[in-house]
Order: sequence, then C-alpha cells, then structure tokens
Amino acid sequence: MNVKWEQHKLGEVVSVFDGTHQTPNYKTKGIMFLSVENINTLLSNKYISENEYRQRFKIKPQYLDVFMTRIGTIGKTNVITTHKPIAYYVSLALLRPQNIQSFFLSFIIQTSKVQQDIWKRTLQIAFPQKINKDEIGKVTLALPLQKEQIDIEKLLLKLDKLITLQQRKLEQLKQLKKAMLQQLFVNKNNKQPNLRFKNFNGDWEERKLSDIANYRNGKAHEQYIDMNGIYTVVNSKFISTNGKVKKFSNEPIELLKKGEIAFVLSDVPNGKALAKAYLIDSDNKYSLNQRIAGISPSSDINSYFLYVLMNRNRYFLKFDDGVGQTNLSKKDIEEFKENYPLFDEQQKIANLFSQIQTLISLQQNKHTQLIALKKYLLQKLFI
Repeated sequence: MNVKWEQHKLGEVVSVFDGTHQTPNYKTKGIMFLSVENINTLLSNKYISENEYRQRFKIKPQYLDVFMTRIGTIGKTNVITTHKPIAYYVSLALLRPQNIQSFFLSFIIQTSKVQQDIWKRTLQIAFPQKINKDEIGKVTLALPLQKEQIDIEKLLLKLDKLITLQQRKLEQLKQLKKAMLQQLFVNKNNKQPNLRFKNFNGDWEERKLSDIANYRNGKAHEQYIDMNGIYTVVNSKFISTNGKVKKFSNEPIELLKKGEIAFVLSDVPNGKALAKAYLIDSDNKYSLNQRIAGISPSSDINSYFLYVLMNRNRYFLKFDDGVGQTNLSKKDIEEFKENYPLFDEQQKIANLFSQIQTLISLQQNKHTQLIALKKYLLQKLFI
C-alpha cells in the first residue's frame, strides 16, 4: 500500500484509564484482579468482590480493550479477549481503542520506535519506574488506514499463533523428558525402574561416584583470557547457558577430553547454575576453569547416562541453604550415591535421552527463529 501513514498522539486514538490505586481486599472467588505480573496471560488467582468492583471501577475493562504495563515493567501489552469482568491495579493502564485496531495497537506499542518514546516519558528516577497516565496519551505513533492495520495484525497474529504452538511443543517435550527421568531411572526405594527396555532385567546396583568415576578440579584462567584464543574456557556461565556464553584462552591449562562431564561446584543462594552439568563433545577443545569439577567416568559407565543422572540432581541441590553461596566439595561429589544398571542398559537409556534432547534443541531453535522473525517484522512493517 502506498497511502502515507499519519502521525498521531496515542491519546488521539485511544482513551487511557487508570486501575485502582488501593490494594483490594482479596477474595478466593469473585472478579479476577490483574496486576503488572499478569500481563502475559491476563490470568490471576486473585479476586475481589462484585461490590468492591462496582465501587472502584466506573470504567470497566471491555472485550478488545488493551492493557499496558506502566509501573515497574513498562510498555508491555496484551489484548482482552474475554467478555468476563476484570479488575486491575494501577500498575496497568487500560487503553480503549477509538480509531485503531486493538491488536494493531498492541503490536505497534511493541515496536522499538514507540518503546523509545515510552521510555523517554517514563519517570526513571522513581522507584519503581513508572509512566504517568497523561504521558501515555502523548506517545507518538504513525498509523496507516484501517485496512492496512487489519492486514498487518492478521499477519502478526498468525505468527503469534505459530510461536504459541511452538512453545507448546517445546513444553510437551520437556514434560516427556521429565516423565522419562521418573520412569527409566530408579528411586532410592527401588532397585528396578518402572519402565524398562525389552530383554533387560535384574536389580540395579548402588554405587558411589568415587567408585565409578575420577574427579579433578579446574584451575584459574582469569589472567589467560583471550577472546582470540583457541580453547573454550568451561566456567559456570558457559555451563549454565549450555555453551552460549563463551570465554577463550590460548593456554591449555586444564584440557578436557571427550566424554568428561564438567560440573558446577559454586553458585549464589538459590542459583540455577549449581550442580549443572555439561558433557564434553571433543578432545583438546575445552579447558576446565576453577570451581568447576571434571568427572571422568570409568569404562563401565556411559558418559551420557551419568551426565543425565548428575545434572541438577536433588542430592547436590540440598547443599544450598538459600542463604550463603553454596560450594560443593570434592567429598560432597564423590559421596554421591545412585543406582546403575549394566552398561548396555545405560547405553539404551542414554540414547533415548540424547534423542529427546536433540528434539528439544530443534524445537527451541524453531521457537527462537520465530521470535526473531516477529522482531524483524515489527521493525519492517511499521513506520
């Protein structure tokens, strides 16, 4: 379309309303009450009474109104797609479209140009940060005719649907992996798993890690970091991001071998890196940093099987008291007890989990690509 887009103030095409400024008297049922943390789903387990709803909300949210976060997290949007009554806190602004399509409005607010204007009008010295209701109406945006708005929102809604479906597939695979962990491995009270491959029987044997693997500590790399280095430094950030965040060194300080398991020994309270494992896939490519353990399985232990077993295992997480930094010791690691089947069964289980993880990685990549496509379209479809 060649029709010129026209510049507008947001207040010219929507009416802006405030939520309640008072913390309500929450109920177990009644009218659902939303706040800034509910923006992604527009669902909440907080409710207020119908009487309080009538008293506090002269302007009540309607079908196809748009919520925008305005305190703390600024500028996130979602469109109301229910006819049920909704109550909302002052951390959300209610935008009622007058001369603009609802979903188009939600999408255009997500564009970098509009986000920059919102940020410019945000009280950044306040805590938490906020944008005043009147300033929301001053935000500028360029609008096409209604037909083009409809075409754009249809395209982006289809993309959102694909992203949602992809996210659902990803979650289903993660749930499958979790279920398989429960079924194919034994717990402390049993010697055989609930689910087993054909032709395998007999009890699993309890063994300490010190009996089935060798342990070594990494060494400090800080003074040898070189972004042009040929060796990847295996530190907690590298492991916790599954190899996405990297540092390098030209010094082969503590080289790892294929099949070794790098294991995080230290993390802040309630951190997500503690006891996270990374399976080394190549010889002489990675160097082991300090506060990371290197675990080398013996010949009768499948590396991938042990990697799955150790990764964020509850035995290690119990050392985290949620107060101080957790530091797992060599003794803590070597005292780790689990049940093991014979090597052939380990290999079967390992192959299955490797296949599931490959599927998860593929779905994650598709999901990431779709989100990147949406970001690209938000830059290119809007003026």
